[in-house]
Amino acid sequence: MLDGYLAIGEVLKPQGVKGEIKVRPITSDPMRFEALTKIYWLLDGAYREAKVRATRIDPDAVYMVVEGVRDRDRAEALRGRLMYVGREDAIELPEDAEFIVDLIGCEATDDEGNPVGRLHEVLQPGASDVYVFRGARGEVLVPALKSVVLSVDVSRKRILLSAKRLSEVAVYEE
Repeated sequence: MLDGYLAIGEVLKPQGVKGEIKVRPITSDPMRFEALTKIYWLLDGAYREAKVRATRIDPDAVYMVVEGVRDRDRAEALRGRLMYVGREDAIELPEDAEFIVDLIGCEATDDEGNPVGRLHEVLQPGASDVYVFRGARGEVLVPALKSVVLSVDVSRKRILLSAKRLSEVAVYEE
């Protein structure tokens, strides 16, 4: 089952003395913060809603004023905390795309039935993502190309890879 919330930023520190916080975006589109009206904090195992009162976006960070955070001490208490949006407020993905958080933990096999491993990390070096699987053969790096990744089913946590293409492009731990 997919989590109903997606992390979009991490609080880095207070900004000033009136409760503004500096946030490191953990989304591919920091401009999505412009239209935010609410976020969620994970507190004691439950998601708690907070209204966003103001946002400004700089090249290196997002600065926000969030309800209930009126001074530097309250902002400081949020340092290191993740902020979330509800899945219903998430950006719309293109067809055949998935959120990285939904991919992490998927078990991969190739089309010949061989296990590859569990997806541990997604690297984004440039032109194409690289999936990092960990399994019985150690760490395997696989480019996320359509010719390699045959299907993804995040609801079942399964990825099917092409055995032929894996033999050509995968990098195995030595």
